[in-house]
Amino acid sequence: MFIACVPAEQVPLAVDIDIRLLVGPEVLAGSTRLKAGTVTKLALNILSTGVMVKLGKVYGNRMIDVAVTNSKLEDRALRILGDLAGLDREAAAALLRSSDRSVKRALMMHWSGLDGAASQTLLDQHQGQLRAALAAAQP
Repeated sequence: MFIACVPAEQVPLAVDIDIRLLVGPEVLAGSTRLKAGTVTKLALNILSTGVMVKLGKVYGNRMIDVAVTNSKLEDRALRILGDLAGLDREAAAALLRSSDRSVKRALMMHWSGLDGAASQTLLDQHQGQLRAALAAAQP
């Protein structure tokens, strides 16, 4: 993959994916931090978000593969569980503890009624895709 802010005629390359972000000349000649830098950052954010979705790290509009490694991330995990599963903070905390601090496994456990090991097995069988694992858990 190749990303550039100049036309293909200016920098021709034989690549599988050629993304050209044609923003035109910068307001300040010679600067690449204004339009080109901003549009490149936006494009990379879009691409990386798409990758996170394809990898199963997202459910709805929530990032559910949260590594709960500090109090800030624990608070985020509890809010995600509270919002998605409709749980109060105490119930969300208990579910998070029983899932070995995995938001995705906690959601799988809550929605499927399976224990942690069975939930993780189904998630593994479906490459971490929560929707697919939940569908497989339905009788």
